[in-house]
Amino acid sequence: MTADLLSIFAAQRAGFTAELPVSLAVRKDRLQRLVTLLKDNAEAFAQALSADFGHRSREQSLISDISSGLGQCRHALAHIGKWSQPEARKLPLPLRLMGARGWIEYQPKGVVGIIAPWNFPIQLSIGPVAGAFAAGNRCMVKSSEITPQVAALFEQRVPEYFDASELAFISGGPETGQAFAALPFDHLIFTGATNIGRHILHAAANNLTPVTLELGGKSPAIIGKNADIAKAAGRITMGKMLNAGQICLAPDYVFAPHAQLDEIVSGIKTAAAEMYPTLLANPDYTSVINERHHVRLASYLDDARAKGAEVIEVNPGGENFAGANVNKMPLYIIRNATDDMRVMQDEIFGPILPVQGYNKIDDAIDYINAHDRPLGLYYFGADETEQRQILDRTISGGVTLNDVMFHAGMDDLPFGGVGPSGMGSYHGIDGFRTFSHAKAVYKQGRIDLAKLGGMRPPYGKATLATIARALKA
Repeated sequence: MTADLLSIFAAQRAGFTAELPVSLAVRKDRLQRLVTLLKDNAEAFAQALSADFGHRSREQSLISDISSGLGQCRHALAHIGKWSQPEARKLPLPLRLMGARGWIEYQPKGVVGIIAPWNFPIQLSIGPVAGAFAAGNRCMVKSSEITPQVAALFEQRVPEYFDASELAFISGGPETGQAFAALPFDHLIFTGATNIGRHILHAAANNLTPVTLELGGKSPAIIGKNADIAKAAGRITMGKMLNAGQICLAPDYVFAPHAQLDEIVSGIKTAAAEMYPTLLANPDYTSVINERHHVRLASYLDDARAKGAEVIEVNPGGENFAGANVNKMPLYIIRNATDDMRVMQDEIFGPILPVQGYNKIDDAIDYINAHDRPLGLYYFGADETEQRQILDRTISGGVTLNDVMFHAGMDDLPFGGVGPSGMGSYHGIDGFRTFSHAKAVYKQGRIDLAKLGGMRPPYGKATLATIARALKA
């Protein structure tokens, strides 16, 4: 497999070099073929996703994976002409008067490696490819072994639209992933767990490959004073139960004033029942990806119970999950969780939601700041002073106010983490710039500035005058 990877990489690098400069027409053509790939195979991808998950909502897949991927491609197509224009930079006035000019040209880097996760394996493959194509690069994508049907479909269908020297999808387990990360890419983007991100960073360091890490962490939702509790509960529940909570941006725990804890728990139960009156046979509700992750999530519940938490099962239809041979899991609300519980230590990545109380907003802010910086942060409330406190005194990858996760769906906003939740960002123009080299260009004017300013030996009066001016300024 390593030899195959090297062969694909060599073909892409050679094709890229021979093609320079990569025209707008070529970039748009690749983006349009990416659009066609998704449109032609939308239903097949939705079926493959459901097969990999044991069950995944068709409509959810078409919205969150297919439509989202199409949106990123179309946004790039609409704006690539403007993004790729040289950017003039203002030089000091004396230089401008002497005819000097400076600007930035955005050049493609070359071959971009993309390591995609299993939770949204189409969107989180196609999105980075769209940004990389817009910038003029070639792409190699490592699919997750946890979604083999999707990976196989990509490997089968992509060659119908792209030569392997433009875009190649590769599947395989951890050994393939290690070999992939070790390739001398011109940029590498990884989406996945924080602990794996550390290994990716080490592998890329050997080649000094620039890396974008889209990781995760524990994204808090804060219920502020004057918040509409019913609305906040509904939106938090939607974000937590979408894809059965298997989203890097899903709200991982909720902070609410102590006096409103009962109301927020009741609101979450009500919202869950309205969206999913039943779960086991409900085509709208997605399964936990596999038995290993189901066991992991169940262990969080056992650990919380053993350490004194109240675990509330939200099962509107009163269904028998223990007797069902599936990995579907109802939503669980956890009250009185403490920091020694695994549910408050690990990223949950499933339908489990701790609900915590606070006395004043500073308590919530202090708790968040004492832990790893999250990928997303959500605030619900109508108090602008409180909202400003949250924005100014917490650091997170991004924020959605009065809802959850929506900041990541905006093409003109950068998506990325900070610290343990990631490094770098992409989407829209930020993706274009991530996958581009911003090359500085300076054009000298008519006058020999080095001689005029005394910068050329032998040093003399002009040199001393230049130094004196600099020290005086």
